Amino acid sequence: MDKRLWVGDSLNERVDQLNAASPAPWTLNEYGKLEKEFKFEDFNAAWGFMSRVALFAERTDHHPEWFNVYNRVRVELTTHDVGGISGKDFALAVFMDKCA
Repeated sequence: MDKRLWVGDSLNERVDQLNAASPAPWTLNEYGKLEKEFKFEDFNAAWGFMSRVALFAERTDHHPEWFNVYNRVRVELTTHDVGGISGKDFALAVFMDKCA
């Protein structure tokens, strides 16, 4: 999987590409992480989403930072190995969008 560090204009272009296929936007937060909040019908749907993502994350050895309250899951993605956002984060974001 691509562990190249994305920065500057190429990072912004890649986020735009990600958002073109996403119903709700991913953003770059103040800490330089890729961020999104997912909303579900209820807690069970949110937990199911997190379970599917957790299995994918374990297979790819790339784990999200996330926070869950009832039907909401807020996610922050970054690749600690490279000190920023990499292709691993974009792959996980695409998977999350498909699961949601």
